[in-house]
Amino acid sequence: MKTYVVGGAVRDRLLGLPVSDRDHVVVGATVDEMIAAGFKPVGKDFPVFLHPTTHEEYALARTERKVAPGYAGFVFHADPSVTLEADLVRRDLTINAMAEDASGALIDPFGGAADLAARRFRHVGPAFAEDPVRILRVARFAARFTDFEVVDDTLTLMRTMVANGEVDALVPERVWQELSRGLMEGRPSRMFDVLSNCGALERLLPEFVASKPADREAALRAIDLGASRGSPLPVRFAALVASSDGVAQIADRLHVPSPVRDVAVLLSTNLGRLDAIDGSAEEMVAMMERGDAFRRPDRFAQVLAAHALLRAARHQASVEDRWARAVSAARSVDAGAIARACGYEPNAVVRGLHTARVEAVAVAL
Repeated sequence: MKTYVVGGAVRDRLLGLPVSDRDHVVVGATVDEMIAAGFKPVGKDFPVFLHPTTHEEYALARTERKVAPGYAGFVFHADPSVTLEADLVRRDLTINAMAEDASGALIDPFGGAADLAARRFRHVGPAFAEDPVRILRVARFAARFTDFEVVDDTLTLMRTMVANGEVDALVPERVWQELSRGLMEGRPSRMFDVLSNCGALERLLPEFVASKPADREAALRAIDLGASRGSPLPVRFAALVASSDGVAQIADRLHVPSPVRDVAVLLSTNLGRLDAIDGSAEEMVAMMERGDAFRRPDRFAQVLAAHALLRAARHQASVEDRWARAVSAARSVDAGAIARACGYEPNAVVRGLHTARVEAVAVAL
């Protein structure tokens, strides 16, 4: 039995980046031998185990065979005869197909180290075309490693995969998983550039592609600005899609989690109102009430943050300070005192709160 560190941990060490998670491949072992050595089996589709002490993942070396379209259309084979190189050749990019043995020696059968030095994404072999998730992964890596470029042969292969309908077989949960991770990288616009260049973006986000070029360009600048500001995922996603038609349909199709979906839908349906730099106190309070700003202040704050990204990306004057003062003033109103003054009559309380908030915002502005 031999164990090797593989994949991202090797890549990141060679790049001088922090290594947080290490994956291992085990060659020459059986499932029973792993269990006998104290490893805990956790794999559903193929043999993966957790180390009894470090809890790092150890997978038996395996091969795979495509039997159906899409990400899940594979059968796997793992036994002691599968070599390390046979395991590595099924991986996506050469920079992810390197290994280190127990002594730290590099095993690089496909030239991954050279591709790291040249800052290029290159697929390992023809098996790349069998898994459409790899298109999303390459795009996501482009958002993380911002000085890398996809080589022509790999981009051509990705375009062929899109033309053959492989992307159409992706399940929504996996698409969202990769898109959301890419949105949280250092330069997320590069993910969408790669997806556009290979034709996958039109299949995955047709509403975004159909939006006005100026809106698309502003959205991509906005998400990069969001990355520089450390914005959370709901803010970045909202800034990306708010100017597209059918934001709710996009979110539903991709099975976007409700906390992320709600911010995007609220922003998209209120862009015009939020843009009103000279909006009256009445209009601003109505917007806060419509956005449930008093019961869900954090969500409304994320809507305002995404709106601020879009305005900055469009080179428009900031309205962040005006909105911040208005929200603060409206929230300073003593709801309990007004309720008592109105005798706790529901309609009177609603009217009284609205009037008091408008007055407070007018003074603050």
